[in-house]
Amino acid sequence: MDISFSLEAFEGPLDLLIHLIEKNKVNIYDIPIAMITDQYMEYVSQMQKLQMDNISEFLVMAAYLLKIKSQMLLPAPAAEEEEDPRAELVERLLEHKMYQYASVTLKDRQVDAAKHLYRSESLPAEVAEYREEVSAEDVIGDMPISELNRIFQEIMKRREDRVDPIRSKFGRIEKEEINFSEKVRKIQEYGIAHRHFSFRTLLATARDRIEIIVTFLGILELIHLGCMFIKQNRLFDDFEIDYVADKFVEIEQFA
Repeated sequence: MDISFSLEAFEGPLDLLIHLIEKNKVNIYDIPIAMITDQYMEYVSQMQKLQMDNISEFLVMAAYLLKIKSQMLLPAPAAEEEEDPRAELVERLLEHKMYQYASVTLKDRQVDAAKHLYRSESLPAEVAEYREEVSAEDVIGDMPISELNRIFQEIMKRREDRVDPIRSKFGRIEKEEINFSEKVRKIQEYGIAHRHFSFRTLLATARDRIEIIVTFLGILELIHLGCMFIKQNRLFDDFEIDYVADKFVEIEQFA
């Protein structure tokens, strides 16, 4: 069978054999050794005329193919079952194809990796070195501020529900001024006396909206100063407060 092909550059004889097998569309496990050998020899003869680099490898393979071809032409004894002379060649070709596929895969990965660009860290030094004086996590742990606000709003709503809608409109009620530092001192007295109490119970001692707000701010200030710690055992439960200070903390600057 005649087949025409241009003289291509192959890295080795196995590359050439795989090219011929694929071009002729033959089964690699049942190679027509006579046809492939003839085409291989035609290529080597043209190769000898054009270049001499690595020609020795191709000549060694040519001799090996001729040996296989001669073994297949000789009749085998009927009583013996000899191994197919092409078996070793097929094994070498399959192994070579496996490495070819692996090299293509690695090359594709290299090309894909070259498309990834990374930028170096470019934060200003003053930003990278900044540290908060007091971390919110150290103050309230894993309890969100939203939960504190929810309980606060719930208490405020209960206070509004207790107001008589008719009597509350009679007369004029004067608001009592509340001293923040004095209120914080009362919270400390309550904390030293009780040590462990609930957030809702403490807010419930307030008389009106203003005192509730001042009490709430006082609690946050004492948490900030480390005089008390707050925790929540389960979601949506009341907050439990532990008062840990043994003496009063003066905060006259808030008076």
